Amino acid sequence: MRLFQNSRYYPALRPKIRELTRDCSTFTSKIDAFVRFREAGCHILLPVDQQAEWAFFTNGDDADIQRIWAREQGMSSRVSLADILRAQIEAHRADVFYNLDVTGWPGDFVRTLPGCVKRVIGWHALPFQNVSFSGYDLIVCNFPSTLAGLKAQGYRTDYFFPAYDAELAPSALRQDRPLDVLFVGGYSRHHKQRAAVLEAVASMAHEYNVVFHLDRSRLCRLAESPLGRLLPLAKHRRPSPIRAVTREPIFGRDYYGVLSSAKIVLNGSIDMPSADRGNMRCFEALASGSLLLTDEGNYPDGMSNGSTMVTYHSPKHAVALVKMLLEAPEQLSGIARAGHEMLSTRYSKEVQWKRFEALVASI
Repeated sequence: MRLFQNSRYYPALRPKIRELTRDCSTFTSKIDAFVRFREAGCHILLPVDQQAEWAFFTNGDDADIQRIWAREQGMSSRVSLADILRAQIEAHRADVFYNLDVTGWPGDFVRTLPGCVKRVIGWHALPFQNVSFSGYDLIVCNFPSTLAGLKAQGYRTDYFFPAYDAELAPSALRQDRPLDVLFVGGYSRHHKQRAAVLEAVASMAHEYNVVFHLDRSRLCRLAESPLGRLLPLAKHRRPSPIRAVTREPIFGRDYYGVLSSAKIVLNGSIDMPSADRGNMRCFEALASGSLLLTDEGNYPDGMSNGSTMVTYHSPKHAVALVKMLLEAPEQLSGIARAGHEMLSTRYSKEVQWKRFEALVASI
């Protein structure tokens, strides 16, 4: 197998990536720096981490890094990102194209991949309307309802999952955890359940050390600025309890470092039509040795309420559980240890890669 894995990252991370790669002059050195930073490390496949010659990784929508590769190959400076990505796939002689950015590259791109590509697999976990996957041989994720919905539309689907990132192993050993409750992610009033839980837990900051690292939209930043307060933008401002505990968004190893300082990592799914759960934050929290406190639902095997994590059914219940767990440190640490042990064995990178190989063979 000659593997090509394509990914993307949040726009808010761009300045950090530029800083990380400032002294890197080649495409390879810049991509290596990105992989070492561990952004979405649980999705990076084992051969990429092992720097296997036959495994290629890139962020196809990163124009700066992609154009460096194009320049190294003598391509025109005006070439499109789609042409660069196709050229990379062909130069690598990839026979398996694994795309983590299916909504960023439309079906007509996938249908024009070089002839060396024999299998095309895409990761797609959230329900999107009016998205075509007709160029894919297989769509994968760890949300059964999403897979069932896509299968009903005629697409071939199968179960796949994020993995335990062993880079978090030292974090799991940390005993000194000054943060009582941590949440890292996005905030939107449109996701009513998550917004309500975040506001309820943020209101506990007078009693506990609660910290949120939230990524804000441009409109939210404007609404919360001195100028924005003079405009009719109240609905775009976050509630004051949330603003009081919020710090700047963090990613990659910076995120890993904060995870290692938290006793409890709070999670809440965005509003979805199904009860499927198991987003990336669940895997990262368990891997860090923190206790995962998350909303009720259908989780991947091994993620069990009261055993390897704890679930809440309402904002009020989440608040009560935070108090109960922080007042029972032995119970808290016992569940956290069990969660880490489960994830590191059942969802290791080796297990994930074997599953990927099986998926390729099944097509």
